[in-house]
This record gives sequence, structure tokens and C-alpha cells, in this order.
Amino acid sequence: MSNKKKIKNDIILAVIVLVIAAGGILLLNIFRTEGAFAVVKIDGAEAERYPLSVNTEAVIETGDNKEFKNTLVIEDGKAFIRDANCPDKICEGHNKISYKGETIVCLPHKVVIEIVAEDTADDLDVVV
Repeated sequence: MSNKKKIKNDIILAVIVLVIAAGGILLLNIFRTEGAFAVVKIDGAEAERYPLSVNTEAVIETGDNKEFKNTLVIEDGKAFIRDANCPDKICEGHNKISYKGETIVCLPHKVVIEIVAEDTADDLDVVV
């Protein structure tokens, strides 16, 4: 096979991969659902639930002596962590979240902020 044919095939493959990736991103954006609540989970268990429609600032305290603190802020329908006293502060640098399924995680404090579409706190998970 000649070099020109190899280069042509490589270009065709690259274009196909880019088209598939762009299509996937487009589909993800089309089918996104606006969130309604920011659910705070501490060590896997739901601790609080805040509506995204109400501007809120809440301090999430964890640890044996409540020494770990994260400040959750909800403004204009988006949730983010303003302050955290964890060593890496990755949660502070996370983008604001507002769509169903988006999360912010603070691993050192075992805190997860998850956006859900509706109030499902009283719904059954399984019917037997």
C-alpha cells in the first residue's frame, strides 16, 4: 500500500471518529434534563435536599467533631462549592452544576452534591 493511500485512510478514519464524537456530544446536550434539587450525600447517605429555585448558602459539616466544612451555594439555579477546608480543594474548582445527574465530589470529606430532576425522597425504589 502506498503512503498516499495510508494518509488518505488515516484522514478518513479521523473524520469518522470526529463525526461520531460530535454526534455523541450533541445527543447528550439534546437529552439533558434541568435539575430541580441539589441532594447532599455524606458518606453515601442523603443528608439534605435543597431546591435549585431558591438561592441558598449552606455549610455542610462532616467528621466526628464536625471539623470538615464545605459551603454549598445555590444561585440562579446552579449549585457550587464556594469554600472547603479540605487539603486539595478540587470541589471548589468544579464548574457550577444544574442538570440531572451532574455531581460535585469532595473525597476527603466524603461529600457528594448530586442534581436530581424531581423530589424522589418519598418514592419507592422497588415494588415486590
